[in-house]
Amino acid sequence: MARNIKPRAEDYAQWYLDVIKAAELADYSPVRGCMVIRPEGYAVWEAIQRDLDRRFKETGHVNAYFPLLIPQSFLAKEAQHVEGFAMECAVVTHSRLEKDPGGGLRPGSPLEEPLVVRPTSETIIGHMYAQWVQSYRDLPVLINQWANVMRWEMRTRLFLRTAEFLWQEGHTAHETEQECAEETARMLGVYASFAEEFLAVPVVQGEKTEAERFPGAVHTYAIEGLMQDGKALQCGTSHDLGQNFAKAFEIQFLGRDQQQHFAWTTSWGVSTRLIGALIMAHSDDAGLVLPPRVAPVVAAIIPIFKKDEERAAVAAYVDELLAKLVGADEVVAAKTRMAAGDLQQVFFDKHTHQRIVVDWRDARPGDKQYHWEQRGVPLRIECGPRDVEKRAFVVKRRVEGDKSFVDLDAASPEWLRGLLEGSQAALFERAKAFRDANTRTASSYDELKAILAEHGGFVRCHFVPDPEREAKIKEETKATVRCIPFEQSGRSGKCIVTGVETETEVIFAQAY
Repeated sequence: MARNIKPRAEDYAQWYLDVIKAAELADYSPVRGCMVIRPEGYAVWEAIQRDLDRRFKETGHVNAYFPLLIPQSFLAKEAQHVEGFAMECAVVTHSRLEKDPGGGLRPGSPLEEPLVVRPTSETIIGHMYAQWVQSYRDLPVLINQWANVMRWEMRTRLFLRTAEFLWQEGHTAHETEQECAEETARMLGVYASFAEEFLAVPVVQGEKTEAERFPGAVHTYAIEGLMQDGKALQCGTSHDLGQNFAKAFEIQFLGRDQQQHFAWTTSWGVSTRLIGALIMAHSDDAGLVLPPRVAPVVAAIIPIFKKDEERAAVAAYVDELLAKLVGADEVVAAKTRMAAGDLQQVFFDKHTHQRIVVDWRDARPGDKQYHWEQRGVPLRIECGPRDVEKRAFVVKRRVEGDKSFVDLDAASPEWLRGLLEGSQAALFERAKAFRDANTRTASSYDELKAILAEHGGFVRCHFVPDPEREAKIKEETKATVRCIPFEQSGRSGKCIVTGVETETEVIFAQAY
């Protein structure tokens, strides 16, 4: 148990913040509800960006950028949309600052029309698509943007819910309803495979109920993960917008039948909330645990020595080990880019920017071990004079928690990748086993309440979705329908509230 991290069992919320602080991922900013993402945290976000961006481009999408400021009138064009986001909007009303009589500053020129800091971009992108789409030959439009958004949250928590956050938002326009539906499903599948393959977070795919649907959407689909405290976290959403936004912003095209038609549009997104998911799904009382495919640093080598002559021998041995792991040329190149604090960094994989770090800092070996453990580095390698004599080294795996001795001759890129992939798989299986063990069924409303009160987790039951019933359940249990899972048993049962026979099964959970 780490000295500077509150155990999960004592205070899960404080544990979460302590892990972020200990790993130097983020801090709160002077602006209420906003966060500063520190280099360690941003490197994790960059890893997420790289892998998702590759997946988007493999499915035919391209990146673009749209304005941060949106005319207020745009939000009013789609009634459900403005109703859904009005209370969260930050509004710019003046264009400059001027000096006031007291010597301070005050807003200057009022704008002719207030501008909303984007809470999401369906409106401004819909306006632009209307200019670009004239014929069915212009479709589909498959665009994604990496950006920041602002939603004026009153209760915030780092990464999970902040006033400003980073995300990607895909926006597409299609010729037919079927193509639109296929795109919505395709992108949810991309998110699900990414979450499980890259983040090692098992997710449930399903449709949101009317009460939880994105404002202005016809269908909203989501992937839901289960965190270690038994609460759900929505990890990504994909929205079938039908023709609602196309009609509001006049995205029309000349069809194959020489008639004018409205386009069919989608939007989909994930955010820096995924870093919160990583922390809460995998980390422990010792600190951060990162899936190896996400980790900016895959291995930290800690040289152990007392005398100068021991340091020289260990340094030569470390270089020999590095040459086996990344190649002699990369070791030579790394000598020219020693980072501040005497961290020797070599690229293990230049495509993913993943590195191996040699910690030459003037600190005790125990402090270095503690440092890298709290930052979630998958592998810690220790080399001392005895290891040099034995032509071996010690490996400690962060996920499995075991320590082993390895002969130097066994070291190779393939050996290292094998360890990392083993830890990646073990982390996913551990999270999946937790999720499955904490998924229960309820056959009545009283049973639902009892399970939520005693265990939390996912509760699966037969239920006829209805906004009023869902609002009452949320008021009494703080739980919502996370989704209507795509995987249904096909068995009929009684709705836990109305007693009406139904085949629809939903998952209830308390959520972030």
